Amino acid sequence: MALITNQSKYTIFPGEPLPFGATVLNNGVNFAVFSRHATSVTLLLFERAESNIPVAELVLDPNQNKTGDVWHIRVEGVKEGISYLYRVDGPYEPEKGHRFNRYKVLLDPFAKALTASYIWDLSKSRGYDWNSPDKDLSFSEYDDTDNMPKSIVISNNFDWQDDRPLNFPLRHSIIYETHVCGLTRHKSSGVKHPGTFKGVIEMIPYFKELGITSLELLPIFEFDTNSVKRINPLSDELLENYWGYDPISFFAPKGRYSSSGNNGNQVNEFKGMVRELHKAGIEVILDVVFNHTGEGNELGPTISFRGWDNNLYYILSEDKRFYRNYSGCGNTLNCNHPIVRSIIRSCLHYWVIDMHVDGFRFDLGSILGRDQDGNLMENPPILEGIAEDPVLRNTKIIAEAWDAGGAYQVGSFPGGRWAEWNDRFRDDVRSFWRGDEGMVHVLATRLTGSSDLFMGDGRKPFHSINFITSHDGFTLYDLVSYNKKHNEANGEDNRDGEDNNLSDNHGKEGVSHNPEILALRLIQAKNLMATLMLSLGTPMILGGDEFLRTQGGNNNAYCQNNEISWYNWDFKKENIENFSFLKKLIEFRKRHPAFHRPEFYLGKDSTFNAIPDITWYDREGNIPDWDCMDHCLAYRLDGTEAEVNADKDDNDFYLMFNSSKNDQTFQICSPPVGTSWFRAIDTALSGKVDILMFGKEEYLEKQGEYMVKAKSVVVLLSI
Repeated sequence: MALITNQSKYTIFPGEPLPFGATVLNNGVNFAVFSRHATSVTLLLFERAESNIPVAELVLDPNQNKTGDVWHIRVEGVKEGISYLYRVDGPYEPEKGHRFNRYKVLLDPFAKALTASYIWDLSKSRGYDWNSPDKDLSFSEYDDTDNMPKSIVISNNFDWQDDRPLNFPLRHSIIYETHVCGLTRHKSSGVKHPGTFKGVIEMIPYFKELGITSLELLPIFEFDTNSVKRINPLSDELLENYWGYDPISFFAPKGRYSSSGNNGNQVNEFKGMVRELHKAGIEVILDVVFNHTGEGNELGPTISFRGWDNNLYYILSEDKRFYRNYSGCGNTLNCNHPIVRSIIRSCLHYWVIDMHVDGFRFDLGSILGRDQDGNLMENPPILEGIAEDPVLRNTKIIAEAWDAGGAYQVGSFPGGRWAEWNDRFRDDVRSFWRGDEGMVHVLATRLTGSSDLFMGDGRKPFHSINFITSHDGFTLYDLVSYNKKHNEANGEDNRDGEDNNLSDNHGKEGVSHNPEILALRLIQAKNLMATLMLSLGTPMILGGDEFLRTQGGNNNAYCQNNEISWYNWDFKKENIENFSFLKKLIEFRKRHPAFHRPEFYLGKDSTFNAIPDITWYDREGNIPDWDCMDHCLAYRLDGTEAEVNADKDDNDFYLMFNSSKNDQTFQICSPPVGTSWFRAIDTALSGKVDILMFGKEEYLEKQGEYMVKAKSVVVLLSI
């Protein structure tokens, strides 16, 4: 083992193979990293993050510094905060899947933080162009330490103040999906630390006012912001990787989201955000991307995994020079290889144990069900392992149950206790309120927990993550304001993004000053949110929908780190009626256990009060002929404590939905003996009376009927 440069500064020991990564010890740091096919590993140490010249290069001796496939070394005299990289040599044989390159510096796959004090330029870390006749093109004859971020040695010192993950039951959760930067980056947010984890802390009073329980953050793993190499044709601005669905370091929070310094400080700032959110009773759920990495295809940059063991970490084609691309992003992580499985679960453990997060939403989760040849597996080890992991037992695990390779597993996602994003709920509710034909019986299924999808394998209604909008697609206001996507600013000639949005502009594309159109759009926004909050399942709201945030019709704003994506908080003042409605709607749902009942309805009377748990009606008050139902639906819920699994009786409810263009008179069944029907919700009414809260509900003069306005929802309760 050779020590190059400043030999007297450090004391070197063989080190230990576990744990992986850089572990701070009493007098130094233990470094350990996996590579099965490497022939040489060199550790580079940098005392300053901005330095391009290492203070030491430690060449690991395979006879002393290798146990099995793990290379390791303990260096005394190294402290927390020092930066490091590796050089790894081995076979460069793309036809066999090996892409080792001794001239490329690599990140530690287990790094807890990366330097981020400069603009990354990974374009100079590109891989080998296999079409080139000159193989030496892959071995750049320069030191590329100035073109890469560096790994940072991080200790686990933080005052958690007895904090633990909250882990609310799913059925009691209301999820708010947001982007860390976009939430507060706009000047209208008024926060002191815009676009950062501290900015999220400053929004806690707002989250409390709205009433959400869980904050779901778009990816916060480190990624290359500058990986999008296009110009916005409408403004000539350079576009960015804004969403962050191209991770390069699974253990490292994004340095750019730190206000307190981004050369290691981002770790404690993230922890501080989690701690303060937990104090306010708000969970943290991370949108995690384990299906691919930011290294792209065979022409992409060599950053980490590709240089450590390319043919192990990625699913390769039969011609191993190429990558199978089930992610749509150039490569696919080999998730069910035992080593990759171990890394994924170690990563989840880290974010739960060390960072105290409450749950994960797995982007393109179906990829985690593919084997090493890319085939979908019946019992994928990684999915079963996550579901049965004892450390993660109370942690929320939510799958996006599809991928870009054609897999679609909504309702059949393997692995046991997984919850799933229910895009069928999204599409069917949108279609119903747009006025599409034949949607009444489908709406009934979605309102009651999507039993057609989740009941068969023993899961519960709350395993359905219901949503109308998400980061991927139209915002709520754009959904009721545009018939077509308008993604011209993305620089892809409006070819990107979903074409079938099931949207309706209600008479004019985009901005309108017509009071009738604006009024109808507001009512439709209320209808969509009311359907979401009154349905069995776990509701998820897209951040900003509560005050009708718009992206100008852009339904794929992944590259827009600007006012297209940032939350303009002035809209809250302009759309206070919608905000107030959703706020009260969330409170209504929380107060009434009938709307987060944990079991599917059976249509039977299990409490011997002569009232079934649910009874369906057409608008005439008759048992529905589902084949003949038009745009109207009604149903009655029995609120007895045994039916709703609560510690006391809830009210009974009568709900009426009218998606037609005409007002409709609904006949109403009798309330329980000794009670009367009172109106609680009518989305067609103005903001002062659209929801009448507890004790202020309005008695119905006509107990047997109610005029439900066109395009509206009405909820009655028995008192």
